[in-house]
Amino acid sequence: MTRTVIVVIVGFLLWLLSLSVFVVREDQLAIKFHLGEIVRADYKPGFYFMLPLIENVRKFDSKVLHLDADPERYLTFEKKNVIVDAFVKWRISDVGTFYRTTAGDERQAGLRLFQIIKDGLRSEFGKRTIQEAISGERAEIMNIITRQIEEQASQFGIWVLDVRIKRIELPPEVSSSVYDRMAAERTRVAKDLRSRGAEAAEKIRADADRQRTVLLAEAERDAERIRGEGDGTASQIYATAFTNDPEFFDLYRSLDAYRKVFAGDQKDVMVLDPSSEFFHYFKGTDPAAAASHPQSGAAVMGNPYQPMR
Repeated sequence: MTRTVIVVIVGFLLWLLSLSVFVVREDQLAIKFHLGEIVRADYKPGFYFMLPLIENVRKFDSKVLHLDADPERYLTFEKKNVIVDAFVKWRISDVGTFYRTTAGDERQAGLRLFQIIKDGLRSEFGKRTIQEAISGERAEIMNIITRQIEEQASQFGIWVLDVRIKRIELPPEVSSSVYDRMAAERTRVAKDLRSRGAEAAEKIRADADRQRTVLLAEAERDAERIRGEGDGTASQIYATAFTNDPEFFDLYRSLDAYRKVFAGDQKDVMVLDPSSEFFHYFKGTDPAAAASHPQSGAAVMGNPYQPMR
């Protein structure tokens, strides 16, 4: 019986001891209450004691917390709607103030922070155009909002580390018209580029045609000049040959005429007098002339043809 009582007493003491000891980790903040009143809120990581049943401890996360609110609509300086999606990173800096102002509810603290962000964004976007808000002064807006939130969030025992804008978009009903205008602008630019290209192509084509005409004219001029020089040289050679041997020259010209006449179309009909000068070399040669001109064409031929009857 005595042993049972001792065991019960020891168990009760251990139970009281477990209720009297609490641990604060490095990633935690703690507040100790005495009959519902805050008596201490500056605990460092370690082991601590409290009076069980009279005192109690509440712990909070000291890590960086992330608040990602739903996208909201804001009016710009041009009275145009934009949809802004932002988030904030924050942590508890004064756990006592945090508990007194938000009852230790992180969700309520997030709602208050989000309301501060909305007010700041509404004010900053109302001062700027869409172009300034999207590209030119986006970083400045985030820096201003961060400073404003830091000043106001300190009243709730909260330290705001950073405020970021994830995206800025136009409402769906505005986006379609903007895309249409962008497409029309791109089409206009494309047509302008095509017209410039067509104009350049016409200039190049006209220049090429001009150069072709010039080259052909120069080539024709050179060809006529060369042909004239050749004809002059040929005439000079013919004149020299005629001077050296007139009889051979007459024979050559007659043979050339015969070839052109008799080598033509066999259906052609030509009526000539057999005694005409055209058939001079068909009638034979003069022996006296052949003796006096032994190297002439007529002498070389001998008398291969009989006179025509």
